[in-house]
Amino acid sequence: MTTTTGPSPSPEAVAEIEQPMRQARLPRWTPWASLAAALVVALLVTAPGGRSLGGVVAITAIAHLVLIGVLSAVREGSRRAKDRIVTALVTIAFGLAMIPLVSVVWTVVGNGLARFDTTFFTWSMRGVVGEGGGALHAIWGTIIVTLIAALISVPVGLLAAVYLVEYGAGSRLAKAITFLVDVMTGIPSIVAGLFVAALFVIVVGPGTKLGIMGSLALAVLMIPTVVRSTEEMLKLVPNDLREAAYALGVPKWRTITKVVLRTSVSGIATGITLAIARVAGETAPLLVTLGITTGTNFNPFDGRMATLPVYAYYQYTQPGVPAEAGVERAWTAALVLIILVMALNLVARLISRLFAPKVGR
Repeated sequence: MTTTTGPSPSPEAVAEIEQPMRQARLPRWTPWASLAAALVVALLVTAPGGRSLGGVVAITAIAHLVLIGVLSAVREGSRRAKDRIVTALVTIAFGLAMIPLVSVVWTVVGNGLARFDTTFFTWSMRGVVGEGGGALHAIWGTIIVTLIAALISVPVGLLAAVYLVEYGAGSRLAKAITFLVDVMTGIPSIVAGLFVAALFVIVVGPGTKLGIMGSLALAVLMIPTVVRSTEEMLKLVPNDLREAAYALGVPKWRTITKVVLRTSVSGIATGITLAIARVAGETAPLLVTLGITTGTNFNPFDGRMATLPVYAYYQYTQPGVPAEAGVERAWTAALVLIILVMALNLVARLISRLFAPKVGR
C-alpha cells in the first residue's frame, strides 16, 4: 500500500512557521514611543502658521504606522510586524470613531452647564419671555409620552415576535410580517408623525395636536425595534429546552411563558430599554403631532404637550429676548436628554446582567 504526500514545504516556510520560542520582542512601551515620535514628526513637518488639527492627526497616524512597522520588522520579523500594523490601524479607526462622539458630548456639556440649575428643573416657561424659566413641563411631557408609547409598543412587539418564532415560522403570514417590520425599521421618523397626524385629521379634525398623537407616532417607531430584538433573543433559546418541556406534557403556551421567555428575558428587556432610549430623543414626529406649550400638561388626551426635543428646538429657533437665554435653555435641554438616554442605556446593561441566566457547573 502506497501513501501519497504533498509537496514538502520550502526551508523558508519551515523557518517562518517554526520560529524560536525566545524570539526578540519589542518592549511594551514601544507603541507609545512610536506614537510620540510620530507626533513630533507631524509637528515638525507642518508649518506653525498653517498647522491644522486634522493635518497633524493624519500625518501622525501615517508616521506611526510606518515607524511601528519598520521597528517590528527589524526586531520581531515580518509576521509580528503585520500584526502590529493591523493593531495600529484598528486603534486609529477606533480613535477616529470616538472623535465626533467626544466632540458632541464636550460641546453639549460645556454649553449646557450654564442653566443646569434648580430653576431649570422646577419651573416651566409659562409667562417667561427672556431670562429665567425652565423645562419642568418638557421633562414631564417626555416621560408621559414615552411611557405611553412603551405601553403600546411593548406588548404588540413582544406578541408579534412570539408569533414569528414559535407559531408562524416559515408561513406566508410570518414572511409578510417580517417584510413589513424590515420596511418599518427603515422609514424616516417624520413619516410616522405625518401618518398619525393625517389619521387624527380624518378622525378628529384639522389642527388637532394631542399628547397621545405623539405617543402613537413613537409607538410606530418602537414596534419594529421591539419585534426585531425580541425575535433574535427568542431564536437564541435552544430547541432542546422546548422539546424537554413538550416531552413532560407541558402545553405550548406554558412552555413559551415559563421556559422560552424566562430564558431570554435578559435580552428582551435590554432590547426594549434600548428601543425606549432610541425614541426618547425623536423630534420630527413630535413637531407635527403634539406641538409645544409653555405650561405643564399631564393629560395626553387634552391639548398640546411639551417634550425635551421639541422644547430644545423651539428654544434655539425662537429664543426670545435676549436670545442668549433661550439658547442656553436649548443647550441644557439637550444635556438633560443625553443624560436621560445614557441612564436608559445603563439600565439596559443592568437588566441584562441581573436577568442573565445563571450558568453553573
